[in-house]
Amino acid sequence: MFNALDMAPPDPILGLIETFKKDPNPAKINLSIGVYRDAKNQTPVLQCVKRAEERLVSTESTKNYVSPNSGAMDYAAAVQELLFGADHEIVKSNRAVTAHTPGGTGALRTAGDFMKGLLGAKRIWLSEPTWPNHPSVFEAAGLESATYPYYDAANKSLDFEPMLDALKKIPSGEFVLLHGCCHNPTGMDPTPEQWKAIADVAAKQGWMPVFDFAYQGLADGIREDAAGLSQFLGAGQELMICSSFSKNFGLYNERVGALTVVGESETAAEKALSHLKRVIRTNYSNPPAHGSQIVVTVLNDPELRKLWEGEVKEMRDRIAGMRQLFVDTLKAKGVKQDFAFLTKQKGMFSFSGLTKDHVAELRDKHAVYIVGSGRINVAGMTADNMDALCNAIAAVLGG
Repeated sequence: MFNALDMAPPDPILGLIETFKKDPNPAKINLSIGVYRDAKNQTPVLQCVKRAEERLVSTESTKNYVSPNSGAMDYAAAVQELLFGADHEIVKSNRAVTAHTPGGTGALRTAGDFMKGLLGAKRIWLSEPTWPNHPSVFEAAGLESATYPYYDAANKSLDFEPMLDALKKIPSGEFVLLHGCCHNPTGMDPTPEQWKAIADVAAKQGWMPVFDFAYQGLADGIREDAAGLSQFLGAGQELMICSSFSKNFGLYNERVGALTVVGESETAAEKALSHLKRVIRTNYSNPPAHGSQIVVTVLNDPELRKLWEGEVKEMRDRIAGMRQLFVDTLKAKGVKQDFAFLTKQKGMFSFSGLTKDHVAELRDKHAVYIVGSGRINVAGMTADNMDALCNAIAAVLGG
């Protein structure tokens, strides 16, 4: 049976990583996959994580399954505190429930299965562009995907008015995916006023917001990055939030994510959780415990919490610093094209404006690896590789 199969096409991002690993050039530069790297071009284990792990290893007494299978209650509480704040009406009224998922992608797939199987969804609306894996994840759950305008490539800005006009035409009962912050791949986020306008449209039209919130803390701050989400948290508002601790805790291989469902009432939320447990049971059955225990330990300990917030700030500041250094270095190299727009974008990713031909030439002639869309992972830049990177881009752009 296997001989009858054709080779599947490589994932546009993961396949590029495999090619990068095979490249023998010792000066190769990887700006593709969304993984944070420090000034030494390493993906570090945060100090707060190390300390939490030491504590956990010294005190753990079992490797038993997590109970309930939707995740431990203290983990759900920690996730909701980050999303809403401890004193928010949603938390106090118990109209939010949280399921522990294997990473943010696991949250998206669980949400897709829930929407398709229980809520009668047929399609979900995605920004144009969006993370390349979004359509595939929802298609695997049986959902069609449609798009709404998001990015004005010519002006390197949010295409807000066409976006809002499109959102006003989405029928009641449909589902719209929104990036909570650090939009992937453009790095361009709505302003607080624009978020308010989007939330007003959602309430008026009656479509359900589904947030992909994978980068909290990497744009403007941990609480600040939830400002857009907060516009959708009015009384009775229903929504879903897919969050992740891969980036802001560096827990990439621990697969620590969450799907939070906000219902109109506590009873509605409890009903949703009962069905989420069934969805989880037939998918991954039970979530991985270690990473979630790290998150709970750090967030519930004042000293570790302070350390974590400081380390997230260091990541955020380094990314912003690399954006500015990149723009300044390209200008110093004599590149005529203005890249100043990159300093207005937020988070790890930026739409560089480089074409597919530019990207191919950077890879083939200079061992610089960028996703075909021109999206770059700014966190892959360092002071040490910046000169070579900008020389390569200058050569490709013709000075």
